[in-house]
Amino acid sequence: MSSETLNTGGAFSQAKDLKNRILFTILILIIYRLGTYVPLSGIDPLALKEIMASSQKGLLGMFNMFSGGAVTRMAIFALGIMPYISSSIIVQLLTGVSDYFKNLKEQGEMGRKKITQITRYGTVLIACLQGYGVSVGLENAGNLVIEPGMAFRIFTTISLVAGTTFLMWLGEQITLRGVGNGISLIIFSGIVAEIPRALASTFELGRTGALSSLMIVGIFVLVIFTVLFIVFFERAMRKILINYPKRQVGNKMYGGESSHLPLKINTAGVIPAIFASALLLLPVTISNFGFAESDTFLKISSMFTQGQPLYMLLYASGIIFFSFFYTSIVFNPKETAENLRKYGGYIPGIRPGERTAEYIDSILIRLTTVGSLYLTFVCLMPEFLIAKYPIPFYLGGTSILIVVVVAMDTVTQVQTRLMSSQYESLIKKTKFGK
Repeated sequence: MSSETLNTGGAFSQAKDLKNRILFTILILIIYRLGTYVPLSGIDPLALKEIMASSQKGLLGMFNMFSGGAVTRMAIFALGIMPYISSSIIVQLLTGVSDYFKNLKEQGEMGRKKITQITRYGTVLIACLQGYGVSVGLENAGNLVIEPGMAFRIFTTISLVAGTTFLMWLGEQITLRGVGNGISLIIFSGIVAEIPRALASTFELGRTGALSSLMIVGIFVLVIFTVLFIVFFERAMRKILINYPKRQVGNKMYGGESSHLPLKINTAGVIPAIFASALLLLPVTISNFGFAESDTFLKISSMFTQGQPLYMLLYASGIIFFSFFYTSIVFNPKETAENLRKYGGYIPGIRPGERTAEYIDSILIRLTTVGSLYLTFVCLMPEFLIAKYPIPFYLGGTSILIVVVVAMDTVTQVQTRLMSSQYESLIKKTKFGK
């Protein structure tokens, strides 16, 4: 067998594997979208349409966005993937404060599997609580439920928990066998699928006179500039110069090269926005469903609408907190400094070891501060516009941020796999070629 045949065969197999992964991801996302149209039983669709038409602002609108429109249709995926995200937040917070979870994290692969299992159990528990709250709320929402009672509550809760559990499994399958992060792609596909409807709604508002033509043009210009702004910050990074000393092995000299340690401005990616949204969505079951007749909860619910100070303050605080928290999880300056010292690398003018770790940490704090402010600006600025004008939620800053960042990360993963296959082909060609 010739080297060219080996090279071609390897490249073909790699390309086929990537193609299969992409097709598998698309198939899973199609299954997810079909599930958002499977309604819960025992609900009057006409009454549901009337209620949802007047309740698309604030937390309920955000809830509907993350579920891909399943809340509007009250489908089996109405809870979406948010219980899983809420459970992940709790587990990661416990990892930072609990010795038990710290020990699990240090155990490597076995510890990671245990943490994943605990996260799954937490997802089911949160989904049960939220599912029962939704079932009670549906019964309290006028004539929405055809035959209210305990049977309806139990069946609705089981259906919603099963839907969330199935979504969690679909997300894990995408991560393992597909391309990209499964959970992020599920949220991404839900938002993208509803964007055409949001655009149609915006043009309809222009036709009826609710929005002027100039305002519609301004909205789309703002969306374009927001996308460009996000791309710029997501690509921006600080490069720290790393030098490696020369060393002599026999008659040859090795080392003496320079490289860079790249630090992104937004190391946490889209996670802070998703986590902050998840925390805001935790009380939505109580405030919007379970106690719909209570004046107290109606007052609280009114505070969580777009443009309200409490809503904005909590959202911004959540984004900033999770930016720092998640960055501290995914990037460890001490570990990076130790690896540099182990391989002889050093930062010019900085002593290897602890001083290097402190230097990297100081730069990381400044970058994370800028990154958190950028995320807060992108997520909150369009919300004021949405609060003032009848613009669909899907054209807000959070949805645009998730779509752009997830799309960039997925494309990057595809490019990485393609480069990996090309690299392997090059190695084979160098090894076997003439």
